[in-house]
Amino acid sequence: MVMLIIATSILLITISIFQYKSVAKEYNQRRVENIERYVKKHINYVLSNTTYPLTNENIKLIFKDKIHEVSDIQNAEIQIYSLEGKLLKSSKESFSVEPLSPTISKFILRLVQSSINKRYVDVKTIDGIKYRSSYSLIKNKKFKPIGILLLPNIPDDGYYEKELNNFLIHLAQVYTFMIVVAFAFAYFLSSFITKPINDFAKKLSETSLGQKNEIIPYSAKIKEINMLLTAYNRMIQELERNAIKLAQNERDLAWREMAKQVAHEIKNPLTPMRLTVQSFQRKFNPEDPNIKQKLNDYSESLIQQIDTMSSVAAAFSNFASMPAQQNEVLNVVEVTALTLDIFNEDYIVFECAEKEIISKIDRTQLIRVITNLVKNATQAIPEDQETKMVLVTIKRIADEVVITIKDNGTGIDPRHINTIFEPKFTTKNSGMGLGLGIIKNIIENYKGTITFETKFGSGTIFTVTLPIINT
Repeated sequence: MVMLIIATSILLITISIFQYKSVAKEYNQRRVENIERYVKKHINYVLSNTTYPLTNENIKLIFKDKIHEVSDIQNAEIQIYSLEGKLLKSSKESFSVEPLSPTISKFILRLVQSSINKRYVDVKTIDGIKYRSSYSLIKNKKFKPIGILLLPNIPDDGYYEKELNNFLIHLAQVYTFMIVVAFAFAYFLSSFITKPINDFAKKLSETSLGQKNEIIPYSAKIKEINMLLTAYNRMIQELERNAIKLAQNERDLAWREMAKQVAHEIKNPLTPMRLTVQSFQRKFNPEDPNIKQKLNDYSESLIQQIDTMSSVAAAFSNFASMPAQQNEVLNVVEVTALTLDIFNEDYIVFECAEKEIISKIDRTQLIRVITNLVKNATQAIPEDQETKMVLVTIKRIADEVVITIKDNGTGIDPRHINTIFEPKFTTKNSGMGLGLGIIKNIIENYKGTITFETKFGSGTIFTVTLPIINT
């Protein structure tokens, strides 16, 4: 509303100024024409009653005294020039604003001669006041030009400008009052409308899925706002119902995820254990002189895997996460070698230039990491592939132990590269299971890292780094 009033006032003022200036210009032009007409009327009267021949040379004699009479009657300065633009006669100089010009410029002479009515009005501004100078031809009885009449520096009448100023002042007063009233009305109206909207916006900003949201009572007197509040309250009620459903779904999903992870962690050592037992049963020879040592090795491998499953089962039964860390100072090389003993694949090769690399880590969790990665590597190699290779290497680099598991399997599909550590990720082609997410968490808990390099169709290299203890 306020902007409409301001725009209307600006438009009205612009139109008024344009209209007043147009009227003032037309009025001043007519005023100059009237003065010129009356002066010429007296000049023609003088010319008709003179005894001198009406020639250019006799102008001075004809208007020797008469020019002053005409000037006094019309209260205007009069100057008469020859057709060549030379000053012949002038009335009282007291009327002059500027010094008399002895000649008329050739430019103005051409304008007078070329105009249809043989006259030209020059407009100039002096000290902020517009002056009009009228140039026209003086003709004899035969309408032959004998001189040029100049009525110099006729000031514009300031009547219309005064009227315009008064009008603008009154208009400004009226519109100022209207704008003040409009501002007051707009403030009242906006307060009446925006207060319930502000209250609604505040409640809306406080709305959250994880807390109790209050319903806004209907208090607004505007129908549209009440409709908005009704929709908001309906949304809050629906949000509460959905929050309950979402919480239940999240609990169910958490249980399912936990069950999947625990099942996977328990299933990981079962296959190599079964193969170990079958191999032991097949190769058992009571007459073997090393039977006791082999029995101890088999037993120790099985006990390690059984301990791993027991810790996972215990954690699940206690509604906790994976087994709590039982950190101990151990030889990573030795534990890795024992872990690999449970695998019967003859293409699994273990390489380490050092016999001892000490780190502080949970033995069970380290075994879980090695078992999971080696099993994934064996599963990544197709059964019908002629040359199979899984290479496990351990190196000491600075203050870290670097464990790499390299296979020449199918590699990881580029579509799955960004998702292999997600809990639900699994694919038979690459052999990656749900356990990779848990393995990553175990390694990161010890401030280690796990990375991989893969080439689809050629194989994958997993690299695990863990901090070590310098001895």
